[in-house]
Amino acid sequence: MSKDNSKSEPELNAGHHVYRGMTKSELDVAYNNTEAVVDSSEHMENWIAQSAVIRSGDNAVLDVPYGAKPKNKLDFFKSASPDCGLFIFIHGGYWQRNNKDMFAFVAEGLCAEQINVATIGYTLAPDASLTDIASEIESAIDYLADNATQLGFDQEKIYIGGWSAGGHLSALLAQHPAVKGFISISGIFDLEPISKCYLNEKLDLSHEEIEVLSPANHALLATKTVTLFAGELELPELKRQTNDYAKTVSQSHKDLLHTIIEGKNHYSILEEIWQKNGVIARRIVDLMK
Repeated sequence: MSKDNSKSEPELNAGHHVYRGMTKSELDVAYNNTEAVVDSSEHMENWIAQSAVIRSGDNAVLDVPYGAKPKNKLDFFKSASPDCGLFIFIHGGYWQRNNKDMFAFVAEGLCAEQINVATIGYTLAPDASLTDIASEIESAIDYLADNATQLGFDQEKIYIGGWSAGGHLSALLAQHPAVKGFISISGIFDLEPISKCYLNEKLDLSHEEIEVLSPANHALLATKTVTLFAGELELPELKRQTNDYAKTVSQSHKDLLHTIIEGKNHYSILEEIWQKNGVIARRIVDLMK
């Protein structure tokens, strides 16, 4: 799909209300997770350190190309059990930061529970539009589904998930025919506020992208399993995004789990997928076993 280059907002005056009674400055704060969590850098340092250990394991197949662009690579972490399902994880960073290498830690608990894990790398904004990024993720899913036998997993048990921007992308790509359902962790479902705050400086979202790439705007096939997590200590806008999407999906989906995890913020919530007995890890295991 070609990108409509018309801007979503010609000029945003920081002193005027731009979204839900918030000025642009207030909206910037409402979506700034790094500033909201004082120890966010410590969480990320821990992720990087543990991910380096996981990526050095014998079960890791690293930097498998799924497309032509430099960041079109994925890592595959094989469980000890043959032909079990695959959980595809998409990293966050508001579509413009971080990389797959930092998030290999999510494979630790899941592989121990006999689930294969793939982490997806993708081109970041502004080097890619959100339309481009979504297309890259779709290509990664295509590659994995087409190579299930070679990689050694059950093609009938593919679930996709992600954190923050990755939660958005997992919801968006859940329509892929190979995907049985998705697990969003602290995800974004409506891009309108994103288009009106600091995050749009690199994303440069068009009106068309806001409409087409917002999961909240589109019905999801009722056969897809939907799982939504957010932390109790998330920024209010992040919790609202998840709550509003849960209300929308609940009208058509009986197989919906919407959970606010007590005591967790935007970063500490990932402990619940890292640890094999975590709330998120247990949900994934229950879905795939």
